[in-house]
Amino acid sequence: MQEPEFSARGVGINRWLRSLTRAGEVRIEDGRLALLTSYGSEIDSAPVTAVRAGRPWFAGPDEAVATVNGTRYRLTLHKNGRADEAAESGEPRASEESEESGRFLAALKRAAGRR
Repeated sequence: MQEPEFSARGVGINRWLRSLTRAGEVRIEDGRLALLTSYGSEIDSAPVTAVRAGRPWFAGPDEAVATVNGTRYRLTLHKNGRADEAAESGEPRASEESEESGRFLAALKRAAGRR
């Protein structure tokens, strides 16, 4: 079994104001992006070439916005996949928070063949 190109757990997945899961998973594997609940059920998936993603000006340093099959999702990617850990250890630095969302965006571009 091949390792996924990108996998992040403990991801908050919102369909804008509606929270779908607070501890979901974002996975890029075999050229597809999959958004999963904490139980492993699929919320949405699409080929990476059909997904648009970025970090808009209004998003926090640990957030990204992805459009999958015409639906916009706000993804909150926490360092090490745990929101509780950040709260227990105090405020994490902005550069640490943005690393995970930056890794996600870079992995998505690599998987789609864009630079």
